[in-house]
Amino acid sequence: MNSQHKKFCDSLTSDEKMLIVLRDELYDGSWDKMLQDLKDRLKGKPYIFKLVNRIQDDVVRIEKLRDYEQKNSINLSEYIKGSSNA
Repeated sequence: MNSQHKKFCDSLTSDEKMLIVLRDELYDGSWDKMLQDLKDRLKGKPYIFKLVNRIQDDVVRIEKLRDYEQKNSINLSEYIKGSSNA
């Protein structure tokens, strides 16, 4: 296991780790499907303001995680499985 990637995963917030888990469980491991779903929800009316802020924050988190995976050709879920923080 690459220590650089493990260090990156250890630095993730619990929200970021949860997004990786949800991506794998609900969106077949696809950041693109997850982002599209969240962006579609933002377009819907009516909506709860607090939820919109959460979705916008999650979109930023997802883009950060997706970019890291693409840059390093890895799947972060391999580094957080078994982690007590996820």
